[in-house]
Amino acid sequence: MNVEEVRLQGLANKGVTEDFPFDETTLVLRVGGKIFALINLERNASVNLKCDPERALDLREHYEAILPGYHMNKKHWNTILLEGNLPDSLVKEMIDHSYALVLASLPGKVRAEIEAMM
Repeated sequence: MNVEEVRLQGLANKGVTEDFPFDETTLVLRVGGKIFALINLERNASVNLKCDPERALDLREHYEAILPGYHMNKKHWNTILLEGNLPDSLVKEMIDHSYALVLASLPGKVRAEIEAMM
């Protein structure tokens, strides 16, 4: 997948917003104001995604293109190298998994409002 495909997969989820809070090369995707993806738009394209800690370790063991989260809590975040020949279906699933983890962590009222969106 390329960065635009990652962006579109993230935006396909309910209530997602995007911004550049850090610099002009790091696109952030949020749900309910909380970050679930950080997309590096530079030459070595990558995306940081939240992940269940046990699954994060398993993915890192099986795929060279999945690393501990760069500048993130390495227990809960992975960095996915987009030029690392990962199956698109795996990258899409990891994006949706990250979104679901963050959505589940939101207060009930906020989560209900997002889930009720058309």
